[in-house]
Amino acid sequence: MALIANTPEPPYYAVIFSSHLTEDNNGYSQMADRMIELASKQPGFLGVESAREDIGITVSYWSTLESIKQWKANIEHQEAQRLGHKKWYSSFKTRISKVERDYGI
Repeated sequence: MALIANTPEPPYYAVIFSSHLTEDNNGYSQMADRMIELASKQPGFLGVESAREDIGITVSYWSTLESIKQWKANIEHQEAQRLGHKKWYSSFKTRISKVERDYGI
């Protein structure tokens, strides 16, 4: 069962990554798991939520824009991005948002 990220009181940031996979997605699942493992060790990482059906959506939460910038510059993450662009994604979009308010049960 996937969990909803336990984020702190806002403000914080969300990186929303939406994608469509190609037919050749060999190795994608393992790389996605590795990226979550690696991101969780990065300074400023707050949590992640992910779902995949026809479209994949992963939302990672970060304390600052600088922590997002450092994650984007991570060497292993850059390699995953390169493979995604070359092999795994037929299309994708990354959006960065500031979370001003959250609520739920």
